[in-house]
Amino acid sequence: MALVLTYGTFDLLHVGHINLLSRARALGDRLVVGLSSDAFNALKNKQSTQCYADREAVLRAVRYVDDVFPEETWAQKADDIRRLGADLLVMGSDWSGHFDELAAYCQVRYLPRTEAISSTLLKTMIRQGAPAAPLALAASAARR
Repeated sequence: MALVLTYGTFDLLHVGHINLLSRARALGDRLVVGLSSDAFNALKNKQSTQCYADREAVLRAVRYVDDVFPEETWAQKADDIRRLGADLLVMGSDWSGHFDELAAYCQVRYLPRTEAISSTLLKTMIRQGAPAAPLALAASAARR
């Protein structure tokens, strides 16, 4: 039974997140997500629009996700891999090369990001009052 592990903040869940979770789950029998805690996001100078508990509830509702646990530090990944018995660590291609040292514990794979969508882009568009339709069209085109 292959266990796939991924990490992220998963703020403003969008089609790019779903694409990553779907692809990651297809690579194994179980998908477990290390979800960045609010405190860890603060250390990374990130601020989520939703608190950890809300982001966790949303992730747990996604059919591709089997379990969620808090990510508190950059350094915990190796321990998580060993503790969970992960066979594969999957991250988005924007992280390519950043976690190669974890190949000592399991396979590491970087999956392509969905073009034209990100939580940062969504936050910017919301702040600017931009219409959602162009973003939806761009995301739809990227999936084709």
